[in-house]
Amino acid sequence: METGNLFLRKAVFEDWKPMYHNVWSRVETARYMVWQVSVDEKSARERIQKTIAHQSGHDAWVICEKGSGEPIGFAGVEEMQNHIFTDTGIAIGPEYIGKGYGKQVLLLLMEYCRSRGGKEFVYTTRKENAASRALALSCGFTYRGSKQKTSPKDGEVYELEIYSKELRMPEHMG
Repeated sequence: METGNLFLRKAVFEDWKPMYHNVWSRVETARYMVWQVSVDEKSARERIQKTIAHQSGHDAWVICEKGSGEPIGFAGVEEMQNHIFTDTGIAIGPEYIGKGYGKQVLLLLMEYCRSRGGKEFVYTTRKENAASRALALSCGFTYRGSKQKTSPKDGEVYELEIYSKELRMPEHMG
């Protein structure tokens, strides 16, 4: 799968180093996520093994920049219920923020789900994550409500905002 600047693919072992450098070691990237940062290269090599295993059975990928081919993040989706899909997380390293990559990834994930019979896409974000909220709104999502959650990584209670958007056939096809 690809966009103008990015492509998504399954992880390979050699991705451990750029993923460690660009994403997994970055506190600012993990801030709103449910995962912990990797503290050293050994833990990153172990993490890539788990990532490869997870991605083999799920709709989850590493995000690579086309120009460099380097992994700069990850993204995934799952079917919550019949024809309703949700993201399982989108993370992009801090050096790649502000380039429109998040929007490219979200639109690509929505198209992927629509092509698999998806009728609706649900997007969630922590209330304090203003950039993620802005992304949802810029892609035409509608706010549906919020609920309190507890982070498995640190026990922090936070408010999870829920957005949704109908997945429609492209105009030229329907």
